[in-house]
Amino acid sequence: MPLSHMDNTPPKFKPEKSPYNHNRFKWHIAKLTFWSFMFLGLILVFFIQSPSATSSSSSTSSDLTRRSLKTSSWGGPVWEKRVKSSARIRSRNGFSVLVTGAAGFVGTHVSVALKRRGDGVLGLDNFNDYYDPSLKRSRQALLERSGIFIVEGDINDDALLKKLFELIPFTHVMHLAAQAGVRYAMENPSSYVHSNIAGFVNLLEICKTANPQPAIVWASSSSVYGLNTKSPFSEKDRTDQPASLYAATKKAGEEIAHTYNHIYGLSLTGLRFFTVYGPWGRPDMAYFFFTRDILKGKAIPIFEAANHGTVARDFTYIDDIVKGCLGALDTAEKSTGSGGKKRGPAQLRVFNLGNTSPVPVSDLVGILERLLKVKARRMVTKLPRNGDVPFTHANISLARREFGYRPTTDLQTGLKKFVRWYVSYYGTGKKSDQ
Repeated sequence: MPLSHMDNTPPKFKPEKSPYNHNRFKWHIAKLTFWSFMFLGLILVFFIQSPSATSSSSSTSSDLTRRSLKTSSWGGPVWEKRVKSSARIRSRNGFSVLVTGAAGFVGTHVSVALKRRGDGVLGLDNFNDYYDPSLKRSRQALLERSGIFIVEGDINDDALLKKLFELIPFTHVMHLAAQAGVRYAMENPSSYVHSNIAGFVNLLEICKTANPQPAIVWASSSSVYGLNTKSPFSEKDRTDQPASLYAATKKAGEEIAHTYNHIYGLSLTGLRFFTVYGPWGRPDMAYFFFTRDILKGKAIPIFEAANHGTVARDFTYIDDIVKGCLGALDTAEKSTGSGGKKRGPAQLRVFNLGNTSPVPVSDLVGILERLLKVKARRMVTKLPRNGDVPFTHANISLARREFGYRPTTDLQTGLKKFVRWYVSYYGTGKKSDQ
């Protein structure tokens, strides 16, 4: 118990004439003194053996119960060799790309696509436990088979980032690392500020001083449209009404990007993803846990909006998102700064990456029922006030015009591919669990 919480008022004792009671009292005082010194001694030993405890306390004061922010050991000749080998460009006009969040859903698919076409790719991921880390480790193994090395570390570790930029003159950064999820922000808000704001700023600080400065493509979110009721959502629409803390941090990221573009000449492209799904996806997404629970015979929640309105999402298949990410990279202009000093105006863009065809969540469940050949136990309930919005719908005309973005996968086809992967990875038995 902290010393400040202890009752320092001495206990009141009724005077006793017995020498036995007097000796017993002296014995209790001696024992209390002994354990007090022992306690203080343990505290002293702890601080002597942990010199960095006081310096790191401010950076770890947030709720880290669901995040693993400790950077694994890095450095040394073997480590550097793996970094350089992974980032080596193998095509004539290829890029050297740092992919943050490389063990994530989108990060894994983008990294493989870049490597396949001959770009140099180095991953960075902290493998936090927002969802089952074993899935991320499986993605890591997949990437390693493609010759992609993932450095295990946090984007807030500026010493690590500086070292990576010293070793590799990255031409591009694909920044996909973030604390995801709308609902979880109500449980652990500090993790969103740490990753989506502080982490993004730390990365930009490293990039601004790099020479040459890389062009940066980063993941924003369709959630920035918040309570907007105009449909479809356009990049010209207002985005000042976020419905969740997650959305607010992504909107903050867009404003931060504008600042670093204006002051330091960093080339920045933001991508507003619309409900990405597919193989190797995130277990916290509805299509994923619907599949799991349908196979287990569990009831699944089907949300409905106010007045029994339909909840719909612009589900976008992962392969289409990857095409958009690569298109954004390929058309990103070079940053104009050098060593933290701006030399001229730099490119600043933001694009919607969606499918343009919103589908009611109830229809999603119907497709899964047919693919799994299992009837779902539906539990219709009101949309909770946790940051979820009734619908999303992307206008993609800007991305189509700028880099030919054209999604081609409908929900039926995409879910079929996801279910095939899910069954091969988890099986269909009721004992399989995330």
